[in-house]
Amino acid sequence: MSKKVKAVSGDTLSRLNRINPTTNFLFNLMFLILALACFLPIIFILVISLTSNDVIRKEGYQLFVTARTFSGDAYSYLWGQRQTILQALWVSTYVTVIGTVLGVMFTALMGYVLSRTEHKLNNFLTILVFIPMVFGGGMTASYVINTQVLHLFDTMWILILPLMVSSFNVTIARTFFRTTIPDGIIESAKIDGASQWTVFFRIILPISKPVLATIGLFLAFGYWNDWFQAKLYIQNDSLKSLQAMLDSMQKNLEYLTKNPTALLTSATDLKRNMPKESVRMAIAFVVAVPIACVYPFFQKYFISGLTVGAVKG
Repeated sequence: MSKKVKAVSGDTLSRLNRINPTTNFLFNLMFLILALACFLPIIFILVISLTSNDVIRKEGYQLFVTARTFSGDAYSYLWGQRQTILQALWVSTYVTVIGTVLGVMFTALMGYVLSRTEHKLNNFLTILVFIPMVFGGGMTASYVINTQVLHLFDTMWILILPLMVSSFNVTIARTFFRTTIPDGIIESAKIDGASQWTVFFRIILPISKPVLATIGLFLAFGYWNDWFQAKLYIQNDSLKSLQAMLDSMQKNLEYLTKNPTALLTSATDLKRNMPKESVRMAIAFVVAVPIACVYPFFQKYFISGLTVGAVKG
């Protein structure tokens, strides 16, 4: 009798979970359109970067690259400026890697502490972390603290520290540790003589890959795409990232003409020979592709991390 009940229950669940073919087709079509909306701008940027600047000036942007419109002048120009480009790429990579590693570590530490209800200052610290999610100190206060108190102006650390920890990421970590990590695991480790550091690094972190990957992706995207910190605090050209260089080029096409590593004889010749529009798009493509290539490797953990706190069956 129980087998019959289980079979009927299984058939009922299968019928309830079955998706109508028409609905399934509409969902697939909707996701395809959304995917194209995210992917086509990258292709469009690549096409423009491979289009002759004369064609762009006379006929406007092209949707496809043909033998008549093709030109590799933009990438040839960037290769000629490889010293500047590689320096900016190194700054972006260094800031992204160091900032992401430190950010994940400190965010996980804060989230773990706030997830322990037995901590005496738990409520106070939770409120202290939550306040910046609602109220901000303002740009002036941040600028004064970073430049006059911490003396971070025109240093690499000004690109790392302000973005390293956010209340939102700490809240995600806190929710994950509180809802996913059983208290019994921590209590058993303490009974066996493990310290808090041992519990955190040898027990908690190895089973927290989803939330760590999610926070790591948020931080990596934030660091890689950030240009405002460099614009506000960096004057030394050797400390500017790819994003800051792109922003400077968008607002001032003569940015690269002032580069002392230029291979041409004068700024006038450099400005005359620079394929302006295609160079802009080439830089944008170079900026977008590396971080886009990172996402597929963390997709599994990222999706798991987004469901933190969901009902588990």
